[in-house]
Amino acid sequence: MNTIDLFRLDGRIALVTGGAGIYGVHISRALAEAGAHVVIASRNLDQCQKTAGELSDEGLKASAAVLDLGSSGSIQALCDEVVSEFGKLDILFNNAVARAGGDPSTVTEEDWVSAMKVNSTGFFMSCKIFGEQMIKQRSGVIVNISSIYGVVGPNFNIYEGTDITSPANYAFAKGGMINFTRYAASYYGRFGIRVNCISPGGFQTDQPDIFIENYAKQSLLGRMATDDDIKGAAVFLASDASAYITGHNLMVDGGWTAI
Repeated sequence: MNTIDLFRLDGRIALVTGGAGIYGVHISRALAEAGAHVVIASRNLDQCQKTAGELSDEGLKASAAVLDLGSSGSIQALCDEVVSEFGKLDILFNNAVARAGGDPSTVTEEDWVSAMKVNSTGFFMSCKIFGEQMIKQRSGVIVNISSIYGVVGPNFNIYEGTDITSPANYAFAKGGMINFTRYAASYYGRFGIRVNCISPGGFQTDQPDIFIENYAKQSLLGRMATDDDIKGAAVFLASDASAYITGHNLMVDGGWTAI
């Protein structure tokens, strides 16, 4: 197989949870541009349909579906729907995330439990339910989207002058996701299933200028992440270009965690 073909995903079915969100929309586009049919799923069906429609209008293959990671029944229903329509699932991106509460001074017990229902229990059930389908196929790729804050503690100095903070439950869940990636890679490897993780740094959207400036000073590359940064990593770990890589956490952070 030549080098370009290693990165192609033609004929593969990919599911991206939270597929119309900040990271998800770029992951979905990247997989579709590489040739996969992408199922874009979240609780917001309208947004998923909008994203899928934009890709379809460009001649790419995409569809939308409802998924509530707070409900194992919803996860199972989507798995059944995908298998019924396509006969398989080749690639799963666990990207959806629930944000509730802030730092320890403001987060409540209810915030914590609400976030964990999606970010911990829902994440596990997604791996379990879609993983069971991949076991039947004896093949598959699972990619989990964690964060630099699953690896290191937050630098609260970058939030000075803003009303932004780093949620405590987010760090807890993302750190657990990384080690569960290793566990899942060990468990599913015997079935021909690879499990890896991407830990992005901060993604530039519409944050206040002072935050972007503060963040850039802490990055070795002097900037926040943009869409192409996450797209390249996503296609790499989804494709045969990484066929001998499993249990790995790929840092896409501009060097944030290198020092």
